[in-house]
Amino acid sequence: MKKILITGGAGFIGSHVVRRFVNLYPDYSIHNLDKLTYAGNLENLKDIESCPNYRFIKGDITDATFINTLFKTENYYGVIHLAAESHVDRSILNPLEFVYTNVIGTVNLLEAAKVQFLNNPGSFFRFYHVSTDEVYGALGDTGMFTENTAYDPHSPYSASKASSDHFVRAYQDTFKLPTVISNCSNNYGPNHFPEKLIPLCIHNISHLKPLPIYGKGENVRDWLYVEDHARAIDLIFHKAQNASTYNIGGHNEWKNIDVIRMLCRIMDVKLQRAEGTSAQLITFVKDRAGHDQRYAIDATKLQNDLGWLPSVTFEEGLHKTVDWYLENQKWLQAVTSGAYQNYYSEQYTKR
Repeated sequence: MKKILITGGAGFIGSHVVRRFVNLYPDYSIHNLDKLTYAGNLENLKDIESCPNYRFIKGDITDATFINTLFKTENYYGVIHLAAESHVDRSILNPLEFVYTNVIGTVNLLEAAKVQFLNNPGSFFRFYHVSTDEVYGALGDTGMFTENTAYDPHSPYSASKASSDHFVRAYQDTFKLPTVISNCSNNYGPNHFPEKLIPLCIHNISHLKPLPIYGKGENVRDWLYVEDHARAIDLIFHKAQNASTYNIGGHNEWKNIDVIRMLCRIMDVKLQRAEGTSAQLITFVKDRAGHDQRYAIDATKLQNDLGWLPSVTFEEGLHKTVDWYLENQKWLQAVTSGAYQNYYSEQYTKR
């Protein structure tokens, strides 16, 4: 069986990628490497944990000795690298944590993959690095990010991801390591840790708590349902040319305030509350530092080369997401009982 290492596979996007690969590719042995920080949760993969082609490995990508030993022992056919610190607010509070995980951790993986590749020519399929559209910076009222857009990161998070992207390309160019990169827009869907906008507001609406919206809520994001992202990752991993980059987007731009207003309407219906009840919870808070105004992804290259298009409309995806959170209250309660509560009580109640 060909061994595929998926890093960060217990997290939000990673768990959907792991599940897809385990279910669709029985001839692969899927190794899920995760440190199990606050955002990593093995409950996300409860339905596949007993599958014969699935293995969980607890470990830290910043531990070079551990990573080197793992690669020497397993001789991986491919790597899909999703492990990362990903929340912009946390990067403002603790930039070094993002440098260690997103930059040093990525380089550790690249170095181990390089050694394996050079020692076993032809054995290593590819190193796939999953990145973000935030590396491109901000757009004005018009235009879209393409694969040729110059990098212009504005937060410690986006700077750390931009750096890791550059290292991946450097290992491709210098050592001929077979790599691909994708840069994706905002994801949403089941299993999302509730510090991000949509799951945070679903949680708060359920408990009639304030919905903290930065500034006037006019920042624009392109939204993509997480299962569509997992499907794109599958295609890119198997079909893309080495050294290529693909943007993944939902063709789905929304102002943050309009997202929350739609979510409020959906929640009022599903919770059988009077129309407008949830919208009264909207609370505008001081904008965060370096908050990019608008992101928009041009995914034309992915469509033309590999035939990918998003399959879930935003309204359909929001309904599916809300239903999942309402049906999984135990999961939500478990993940919001510790770090989440402490973090957000500190960040928002003082503003």
